[in-house]
Amino acid sequence: MGRGDGHDDALRRWLREAGGWLVVDGALGTELEAHGADLQDELWSARCLVSAPHLIRKVHLDYLDAGANIITTASYQATLQGFQSRGVSREQGEALLRRSVQIAQEARAIFVEGRSKGPYAARDEYDGVASRARRPVLVAASVGSYGAYLADGSEYTGDYGRSVTKEALKNFHRRRLQVLADAGPDLIAFETIPNKLEAQAYAELLEENDISIPAWFSFTSKDGANAASGDPITECAAIADSCRRVAAVGINCTAPRLIHGLVISISKVASKPIVVYPNTGETYVAETKEWVDSAAAGGGAAGTDFVSCVGKWRQAGASLVGGCCRTGPATVRAIARALREADAASDADADDDYPAVAVL
Repeated sequence: MGRGDGHDDALRRWLREAGGWLVVDGALGTELEAHGADLQDELWSARCLVSAPHLIRKVHLDYLDAGANIITTASYQATLQGFQSRGVSREQGEALLRRSVQIAQEARAIFVEGRSKGPYAARDEYDGVASRARRPVLVAASVGSYGAYLADGSEYTGDYGRSVTKEALKNFHRRRLQVLADAGPDLIAFETIPNKLEAQAYAELLEENDISIPAWFSFTSKDGANAASGDPITECAAIADSCRRVAAVGINCTAPRLIHGLVISISKVASKPIVVYPNTGETYVAETKEWVDSAAAGGGAAGTDFVSCVGKWRQAGASLVGGCCRTGPATVRAIARALREADAASDADADDDYPAVAVL
């Protein structure tokens, strides 16, 4: 069984201690490539668990230095089946899954410099600005969808074919989920979920495996109303909200221009905290495995239109905010700043609600 202390309650406590919001990190693959990693492989960033774990640790540290409170492990595309297809034994594959969590934990330990016990940052300033509260530093074990394992772009369509049933998905993910949970992360992030079927499989697995670590479900959307498969986002979010082991629900790897409407839709059916971490608005082309500019997908560079929306997302109900594909530490730093500014503006508005009192 995984460890943990209360699913939804644990995340809400971390949010309270942090002043109401937490910053999620950004893309891992893009940053690994920027540091010289070769990711031309179906294992993608998971390849570095074998070839360059020091680079993964470096990227985690870069995001923590930029103000991230949550770093996600290099396990998005790490599956036992994927490792075995590359000649890695099941035992070695499980060791690599555990290693993904350990590397993130090592980065956290380096960041806090041994001055703090537990998942809390010793530093309480970012960019020279004091934080309102002492901010947690948390490790989220990433679980990519079945489509991520296929590496054919189906995580962006949800089209797995009729032969892929809920039970087949549960069997695919079961051991991987248990190994990651047993490695002791603070959270489990089920990312880029493209359809209701996989969300249902995850929810049942959390119960069947008695996973006591808080999880979040984040879906991907192409139209602002439905998951990638065409399943209504409200129905997908309702599945997550009804599972007592899910602590948050939201959206990732989706064009920034769609996020606000999706947050509003999710908030109508979910009472749990909402997590959003969009991409930069580009479109992934599965055939060439490249991201290309797409005005239809929102366009715009990370750090400009993207970050200007953060306050709006926060106001709509998002309490965990970060970046996905093509974002980096600069984006995360800007997100953290935007969230602080949104807090300051909210405080100023609250102060305006009270009349000035003369001091006699």
